[in-house]
Amino acid sequence: MTVREGVDRVVDRVGALFKSKEELDLTSGPIAKPLLYLSFPIVVTNLLQVAYNLADTFWLGQYSTTALAAISFAFPMIFLLISLGMGLSVAGSVLVAQHTGAEEPEKAEYAASQTLTFAVGASLVLGAVGFFFVEEFLRLLGASQQVLPGATGYLQVVSLGLSTMFGFFVFISLMRGAGDTVTPMLVMFGTVVVNILLDPFLIFGWGPFPELGVVGAAVATIFSRGLAFAVGVAIMLRGDRGIQVNPRDMVPDLSYFRKLLRLGVPASLEGTGRALSVNAMLFIVGGFSVTVVAAFGVGIRIFSLVFMPAIAMDRGVETMTGQNLGAGRPDRAATANHFAARFSFVVLTVLGAITIFAAPSVVSVFSDDPAVVEMGAEFLQWVAPTFGFIGIVRSYSGGFRGSGKTMTAAALAVTMLGVIRLPVAWVASRPVDVPAWFGPTLVDLFAQSLAEQGIWLGFAVSNVLAAGIAAAWFLRGTWRGADPTDDAATAVADD
Repeated sequence: MTVREGVDRVVDRVGALFKSKEELDLTSGPIAKPLLYLSFPIVVTNLLQVAYNLADTFWLGQYSTTALAAISFAFPMIFLLISLGMGLSVAGSVLVAQHTGAEEPEKAEYAASQTLTFAVGASLVLGAVGFFFVEEFLRLLGASQQVLPGATGYLQVVSLGLSTMFGFFVFISLMRGAGDTVTPMLVMFGTVVVNILLDPFLIFGWGPFPELGVVGAAVATIFSRGLAFAVGVAIMLRGDRGIQVNPRDMVPDLSYFRKLLRLGVPASLEGTGRALSVNAMLFIVGGFSVTVVAAFGVGIRIFSLVFMPAIAMDRGVETMTGQNLGAGRPDRAATANHFAARFSFVVLTVLGAITIFAAPSVVSVFSDDPAVVEMGAEFLQWVAPTFGFIGIVRSYSGGFRGSGKTMTAAALAVTMLGVIRLPVAWVASRPVDVPAWFGPTLVDLFAQSLAEQGIWLGFAVSNVLAAGIAAAWFLRGTWRGADPTDDAATAVADD
């Protein structure tokens, strides 16, 4: 085989991943095949996205335990900054999906163009605010003097480059709304490779590079995501994949911005609620040793990897719900949601069973500190039996968002994380002051708190209860009342 023949074969195989609108019709025919086709590239894209963080976690774990603890504080803050502005990208994705389902391509392109403009603008503002206030925020969370310098340096670099990170997430959302999840996956792959290659050079100071430690990991990430954003914008301007953005439609339209906010603000509240809960959990975790903080950071990173199938189903069903409501097919949208919930429950339950047995080996990949490995494995083993319930929560959340009920999805997230998880973790991880008249047996029982195990318990309890709430809420059917042509629910262009 010649080199030219080999290249042609690779191109043909990659091209086979793409489906035309007729081949990937989300509004008619079977449910499982198009939903899985839509969702599988999202799994790969999210795995690659997590690879940014995992690469940082791996290399910094080899650098020092203090560096690992520093990014344990830094990652939730990044999540918060992105979540504050991500509502606009969710709004854009939903609108593109609904207009695509209703066969209104010009309105879909206008929605995409306006979303890109305002989302990047919002990220510039958030990045500027984050740069100046990250240190104070980290102190508020309880970061120790040992951890604070590294976490602050990492977050300040990320804040300066937040628009590049955020811009690529917008690209992914808009392409997904149009039904193209393969293109973002391919772009992400290339930039992850760049990040993984850069990390050790900038962290350890290999070759001509200075030793930057924690800050080096941030520089590598921002550089790589900047490349991804540039490629994504070029693809959308060209318009031969997924959705197209037009420079003439990118002139800021404040009236349209208000319409975007109707969907975007609740979606931001959902993401922000998740981010704040992780940061608030750090406030609880920060009261324990550096070992517990590092173990918590590794555990959260592994969770983000294991939950990829559920998040992919969440995003896939969001698009299917939006397109089917746009096409006037709510019953098909409901069927897609129920299938996604069942499928995600089974897949994550299997992954949970594997995690229980593999936990020590998995954690040891990210840290060679025996105490961190033991603590991190314990965290995973407490939560793993409830992984399947996360699949149910995320599937129905995607359905709410796709129907335009972004406030419902936000309320569900806040209930799960703020109303259930945090109080349970707080109470269970601290001794309870029980009056002596309860008797010595009860006093001894409650005075001996679960310590860090109480935090792990909070995760498990909230996963199970939230799944029941999500299913009951969806079965009420109130999401069916969303009218994709109603300006109160969607930001339809007034052109």
